[in-house]
Parts: sequence; C-alpha cells; structure tokens
Amino acid sequence: MPKIILEREKCIGCGACEAVCPEYWRMADDGKTNLIGAEKQGENEILEVRKAAGNKDAAEACPVQCILIK
Repeated sequence: MPKIILEREKCIGCGACEAVCPEYWRMADDGKTNLIGAEKQGENEILEVRKAAGNKDAAEACPVQCILIK
C-alpha cells in the first residue's frame, strides 16, 4: 500500500494540495496543511492509503515538494 508523507516543516501554506485533493488535505490554523487521518512521526505526517490517486496530483501541485508518495 502506498504511503503519503507530508514533510510539514517545509510547507509554505499555498493550499494547492487542498485545492486538488480536498479529501485528504486541509489547511490548519497555523497556515500549513494537514494530511487528514495521518499519524505524526516526528516532524512528518504519514498515512497509508489503498490508492495514491488524488494525492499524486497534490504532490505534483506542491511548489516546495513537501508531499512524498512511497
């Protein structure tokens, strides 16, 4: 199963991820994004999903490439 990894400290809060994949991404009060349903592991947020689908679009839309799919 694919893992979605958000390197949250790199996030600049542009909102592109939420715009293309609102099912998984939501802007937080601190101006950065959160990966909905993810576990926090250090500075990162990680979520296993059945299919990466819209998250690939979110990763491609991110100008600082803080969304990884493994």
